[in-house]
Amino acid sequence: MGARPLLNRRLEGLGTTIFAEMSALAVATGSINLGQGFPDTDGPAPIARAAADAVLSGRGNQYPPGPGIPELRTAIAEHQQRFRGLAYDPDTEVLVTAGATEAIAAALLALLEPGDEVIALEPFYDSYAACIAMAGAVRVPLTLRAPDFRPDLDRLRGLVTPRTRLLLLNSPHNPTGLVLTPAELRAIAELAVERDLLVVTDEVYEHLVFGGVHHPIAALPGMRERTVSISSAGKTFSFTGWKVGWVTASAPLVAAVRTAKQYLTYVSAGPFQYAVAEALRLPDDYFAGFRADLLHKRDLLADGLASAGFRVFVPEGTYFITTDITPLGEKDGIEFCRTLPERCGVVAIPNAVFYDDADAGRPLVRFTFCKKVEVLEEAVTRLARL
Repeated sequence: MGARPLLNRRLEGLGTTIFAEMSALAVATGSINLGQGFPDTDGPAPIARAAADAVLSGRGNQYPPGPGIPELRTAIAEHQQRFRGLAYDPDTEVLVTAGATEAIAAALLALLEPGDEVIALEPFYDSYAACIAMAGAVRVPLTLRAPDFRPDLDRLRGLVTPRTRLLLLNSPHNPTGLVLTPAELRAIAELAVERDLLVVTDEVYEHLVFGGVHHPIAALPGMRERTVSISSAGKTFSFTGWKVGWVTASAPLVAAVRTAKQYLTYVSAGPFQYAVAEALRLPDDYFAGFRADLLHKRDLLADGLASAGFRVFVPEGTYFITTDITPLGEKDGIEFCRTLPERCGVVAIPNAVFYDDADAGRPLVRFTFCKKVEVLEEAVTRLARL
């Protein structure tokens, strides 16, 4: 094969994800998996039945339309109007994707060229780094630092260069739980307009904001025509395996993203699209109850982690808690997470894998609380052994 590596050099260092490693460790050791962010209960039974009915009635078993079935695109547009006050044309400004992960990949592959710079909030979800690399672009981190993880807006302005093409946002933010404030969003929007930057915003945790509401940057002046907003059904309805996500944006942006998307999966999740269309129209009580349930679980795990000796950064959103392990006499989150299953039968994720700045993330560890109460209670009992 010669001396050239088999793997594209752009993907160097992006091998097996930490989620796969830690989930395998959880299985091998019989540990409670508070690492990977998937619920251990399914979503609403009527929505599951809607998917089964679609399969049995032959809806979506063959290729659905490339942009997504009309019923789902209409439901997505209605959802954006209902919760965010944003009007989108379901025929030209909505695109259904194989989860938010494909939406991010398609957006970055469509909108970036080699050498373009992308400013992203660090720590960043691992697929961001991979997709930027596959596009041949350069990631420029805006590091969020403990304890409050607020973005340094002056630093952000200083990071913009003539090569900056795009701002990649994630709010509510995984893994820190940061929720960008209206003032922060206004400042970011003003910078984007001033420097003519595109914005891709990952809003999959939009219904998991504790003590406030989610504010979409696309609603701000000058932002609708330059913003690609991404969300999905997995986190909100607890059907992460269905992989139904979507993009809402102006027609030219959707057309660009669709061009890349059609060569990734082409289409996906046919019958599930019908079910998600129904899920998006669930009454307000569902969304309020979902948030209240996760808030209770957040507080349960946060209190348990604090009692076990962690420094806990209570999240404003998402279903993840970031902690500092230095009060436990530990320094290296990766080593800590690899030994934690043997020590007390719990799996977590080291935040260092989400950072380019290794020192900033080294002592930080992420736990998820999207599990059954009894599972969280058992995990807290086990963590007390530390």
